[in-house]
Amino acid sequence: MVRVAVLDDYQGVAAEMADWTGRLPGAEVRFFTSHIADPDALVAELAPYEVIVAMRERTPFPAEVLARLPRLRLLVTTGMRNASIALDAARDRGIVVSGTRGLPGGTSELTWALILGLVRGVAADDARIRTGGWQESVGLDLAGRTLGVVGLGRLGARVARVGLAFEMNVIAWSPNLTEERAAEHGVTLATKETLFASADIVTLHVVLSERSRGLVGEPDLRAMKPSAYLVNTSRAGLVDTDALARALSEKWIAGAGLDVFDVEPLPSDHWLRTSPRTLLSPHMGYVTEGGYRVFYEDAVEDIAAFLGGDPVRTL
Repeated sequence: MVRVAVLDDYQGVAAEMADWTGRLPGAEVRFFTSHIADPDALVAELAPYEVIVAMRERTPFPAEVLARLPRLRLLVTTGMRNASIALDAARDRGIVVSGTRGLPGGTSELTWALILGLVRGVAADDARIRTGGWQESVGLDLAGRTLGVVGLGRLGARVARVGLAFEMNVIAWSPNLTEERAAEHGVTLATKETLFASADIVTLHVVLSERSRGLVGEPDLRAMKPSAYLVNTSRAGLVDTDALARALSEKWIAGAGLDVFDVEPLPSDHWLRTSPRTLLSPHMGYVTEGGYRVFYEDAVEDIAAFLGGDPVRTL
């Protein structure tokens, strides 16, 4: 009998999102609904399992953790990229790492939920009306404003298309972005300096790597208009956190919409929980019913294929 651990099932829905019993007859599957942050506690809980399913990068698997899980044979990550798994160490230990497909729309849709929530003060207005208040704020028109898209890949391009539909002026930049690719998506290539200085909304859609870590620093935030907003649904490491804290407290920018954080789940005493002019989402970009069904159905398929001797979607 193979033992399977499904981690970070925060909403308690993984069991109903795929046919675990039918596709994995005889397997013992346990769903963990609470995050295990401490590495020692994580190893103690996972020591009996041959198969582990990780939800995105919620739980890191560095080399030192993998070395303490001698029974582990298959590690499945939802999505086809996971910077929190030490792939070389897994390979050295004979651990197969498989990924899953995903849906592209969720994160780009949440990006626009944050943008619209910021410029129209949706959360503040909701709180105000529930305590007996009424109109106090004035919203920002999007038509004619400038949307700055940092990273024009699969997600950034989707976000850009919506900006064009709102009749915004859309500009884009990334280290490797070409004028031809920008034109393919109907947007204008800008320099990094021009984008941060001229955009009314800057939205980040770059993959986090050692090269892109800290991509948005104090000079970039200081260059933004005091009326501009920063939105990050990509990775927290793209932004200098200390600089962002100063930008918000000293009003270099109008506000920020964030779905990603340096530490997740966000600690109860984290400064962002009380930071002004922020709209916060608990890393929900990929958390949709459709996305979860693809993740978990593919995870079951990965496990079945592995047990059948023919692993699929290996990383």
